[in-house]
This record gives sequence, structure tokens and C-alpha cells, in this order.
Amino acid sequence: MLGRYQTPVGSWSHRTTFFWATTGATVGLSDLWTFPHMASQNGGGVFILFYLACLLILALPLVLTEAVIGRGARHGVVIAIDSLSKEAEAPPRWVWSGRLSVLAGFLVLTFYAVIGGICLAYVFYAAYGRLDDASPRQLAGILTSLVQQPENYRHFMGWHAGFLILVLIASMQGVTSGLERALRVVVPAFMLLLGGLLLYAAQHGNLRSAVDYLLVMRPEDVTIDSVRKALTHAFYTLSLGTGILIVFGAYSAPTTPLKRSVLAVALVDTLIAIVAGLLIYTLVFSHGVPEGAPLQGFSLVFMAIPENVGTMPGGQFVLTAFFAMIVLAAWSSSLALLEPTVSWLQEHLAAPRRWCVLLVGAAAWVVGLLSLFSFNAWSDVTLLGGTPYRWIEIVTSTLLIPVVSILLAFFVGWVLPDAMVARLIGPTLAFLRASWIWVLRLVLPAVILYVGIHYAMQSGASLCNSGDSPFWCSGEAHPAEPATAPDVTPAEPAADPSQPPTEAPPASDEPVNDPMPDKSEAVVPETSTPVQARPAEESTAPASSDDMLYHSV
Repeated sequence: MLGRYQTPVGSWSHRTTFFWATTGATVGLSDLWTFPHMASQNGGGVFILFYLACLLILALPLVLTEAVIGRGARHGVVIAIDSLSKEAEAPPRWVWSGRLSVLAGFLVLTFYAVIGGICLAYVFYAAYGRLDDASPRQLAGILTSLVQQPENYRHFMGWHAGFLILVLIASMQGVTSGLERALRVVVPAFMLLLGGLLLYAAQHGNLRSAVDYLLVMRPEDVTIDSVRKALTHAFYTLSLGTGILIVFGAYSAPTTPLKRSVLAVALVDTLIAIVAGLLIYTLVFSHGVPEGAPLQGFSLVFMAIPENVGTMPGGQFVLTAFFAMIVLAAWSSSLALLEPTVSWLQEHLAAPRRWCVLLVGAAAWVVGLLSLFSFNAWSDVTLLGGTPYRWIEIVTSTLLIPVVSILLAFFVGWVLPDAMVARLIGPTLAFLRASWIWVLRLVLPAVILYVGIHYAMQSGASLCNSGDSPFWCSGEAHPAEPATAPDVTPAEPAADPSQPPTEAPPASDEPVNDPMPDKSEAVVPETSTPVQARPAEESTAPASSDDMLYHSV
């Protein structure tokens, strides 16, 4: 029999678990390899301050909305929306916002696990010394051999399956013994690894140049495009629209301070992104910056970092710890992405959790193969200019996540009665509650619509660069601002990652759903300890951060 605050599928045993679990879900790979470069190219510290304002004013109201929906209904995503709709005597079609949310989270999981498989492989590559003293050409060969060579796709499949198995093992233990215990251990462990690696980097790298590159106030670099990038990353970085926050809210007791918790999550997520940027650029700038060096994305993490760290004291151990840290970030996000679909199956089938986890995990692995094969065996299989991976990413990032977010904002802002909304949010100053409601009603739908339309346009333009150009492309194709994969990041559209690396267009610096910045602008600012450029060794490495999977979850 259920206890007073239990859901049909489980509950947290500690009030602070919502914070740890949500932090684990929101600290995505975009925090590690996209946000720092985005900030450096758009005003440094000025951009970070503006980004924080976007988080507090625009993103947090929607984060709180999803969390209170779950806590108020005490159910998974679909039944939570359905039960509140019935209580408000609203049309039953609102339940589709919950169904689309579950679908969005599942699709993000399918390609996020592919990234996790690559990261897991690099933990072992580093541990066995395969990356030690490797030249850029050798590092490019290692990455290409794993991801893009058709004859090696079985190895890629194995790492992909291995990563998913690690996620499923934790989830099968249950909400309290598995999900809660894992996230309360893994997230602090990730933070400790990040802090320890930064201390090492400060001793053996170039911290001063990293601080100047990332944090110095440069208002002259702020443009209208910088504002758009801040809005876009703020929207995609907090796992909105994937059902995670509704489920985690449902697992929380009424005494959980959700308002303080979501604020803390946003601040910690930003702090982690800044510290990760300092860590990575301190290491990359340790021996100077090669001409044309990748300063974001996969090329930064899987090539520039090993090239510089491999020659440092204890480089093999440090590289292993570095990639283990990335695996922890990808693993915690994947564990969170799995939960909305698992809880939905449990409630609808009344089946044991272990069977639901296995079913969802098997489905995620099979669908994930569409993304995995898009880089190698099926790299020539395209529809309207996009590989299967590109279309999964585009549908998720340009359609499902924005649509779900707009529907939830309208649902709470316009459909639910004021008394029900007041009950859901709990004791709050009248002014703050009114501000929250009007942001949901008017501001958020307009901002999300703008972000979604802009990303869709960039995605469509990026597809025009392929040989199989879609019907909306007219005349000669022009290079489009590339997009990345939406972290569930999330990540505006990147060029199709399955295309040959030498043909990859310039990268952008936004989350899974925003365009990545032009690397030609990645210039390290002058400092009192200037970083000397050194000639770049010829390399066959992927040319940009959008040549591989990426999401802002």
C-alpha cells in the first residue's frame, strides 16, 4: 500500500535528492565543451551575466512549472497531465503534451547513449596508454577508427551497448535504491573530479590565459546574436520538455523546497560549466594553441585535450580521470532521460520495474543504432539531405521539445484555475506568483517559439549543403551556420556528422539546438602571459564540434 507521499512507481527518501537528481540531469555535455566557447566568443563575463539573467527570468519559471506539475499530481508525465486536466475540467487532448514529452526524452536518450559509448571507450583508451604522446594525426585516426570506419562499427556498437547497460543496471534497482542512490553518489563524485582536475591543471597548465579567454568582461563582443545564443542555451540546458522534471517533482515530498532547489540547480549548472571551461582551456593552452586548434566540441575534448595532457606529468592517469568525469556526466543525464519512459510504462502496464527498464533500454539501443550507423555504415543513406541521426535530432530539438514546453506553459498559465495553480506552487508572495503566471502566459511561449523557429530554419539550411538537397533549397547551396545534435543539448543545427570530416562546415558554439560558433573567431585574448601559437600538424581530424553527436541535456 502506498504511503502518504508515494507515487505508484516510487519516491525520494531525502528532501535534497531533487537537487542532486536534477543537477545530474541538467549537467550535460554541452556544459563541458560548448558553453565555455560560446561565452568566450560573445563577451566573456558579460555573456555569462546575461545568460544567468535569461536562466532566472525565462528558464526557471518553466523548470518550476514542470516540477510542481509532477509534485501536485504524484504521477508520471502522462498521467500527471491527464489527472490535472480532469480536475480542471479541461479538454482531454492536453494529455498529448505528456505523451510528446515522454517521446522527446526517449529520443534524446537514444542518441545521447551513442555519445556515452564514445566517452566510455576513451576511458579505456586513456587507461591503457593509447593516447599517450599521440600526435594530432594519430588522435584523429583513433577517433575516426572508432566512429566513422564502417568495418569497425561492431566495436562502436559494443561501447554503445556497454554504456547503456551501465545505465540500466542502476535504473533496475528502483527509484530509491537505484536512481536516488546513484545520483546522490555520482553527481558529487563528478564535482570532486572536476575540482581535482582543475587544481592539477592550475599547476601544470595556463590558468591565467584560460581566465582571460573565458571570464574577462568584453562588452564590445556582445551582439544581438549573443542574446539569441544566451536565450537558446538557457532554454535547452535545463532538460526542459523531456519529462524529467515532472517525474523528479512527482518523486519529491510536499516539504521539498522546489523553488530554492531549482534556483540552486541553475546556479550550480552554470558554475560547473564555467569551471569545466577553465579546466579544459587551462590544459589546452598549456603548450600554446596550434593554428586552427579546435576550441569546442568533440575535436576539443577528444583531440586537443589528449594532445596536451599526454605529455604532462601523470598524463595517463589524468586523461583517464578526465574521460571518467565526462562519462559520469553523460551517465547521470542518460539515467535521468530513461526515467520518464520507464515510469510511464510502469503506470500503464502495471509491470515490474525491471521488465520496464529492460524493455525501454532495448528499444533505446535499437533506435540508437540509427544514429550510430549514420556515422559509418549508413553514412550515405540520407533523406532530404539528412542522415537518420540528423532527422532524429531535428525532430526532437526543433519540434518536440519546443512544442511540449509551449504546451506546458499554456496549460498552467491559461488552462488550470488560479486556485489550482496557487495550490501547486505553494506559499509564495502574490507578486512573485503573478509574475510567474504572466511569464508563462505571454513571455515564454514567444521566446520558445522564436528559438524553435530559428533552429528549424538553421537545420533546414544546413541540409542544403548535402548532395541530396531537400526541396526547399533553391539554387546553389550556401554554407549554413551548422547545428549540433540536445542534453538533450540537447546542441542550432550542425552539419551532418556522418559526412567526411574534411568537408565539415564551420562549427557553432551553441547547445544541441543552437548553432555552434565559427572557429575562425576563436582567438585567445592577449594576457600578461600570452599564449604562443604553434604550427598545427596536418591532421585528418573532424573539422568541427558538430561532426559528432552532441546535446545540451
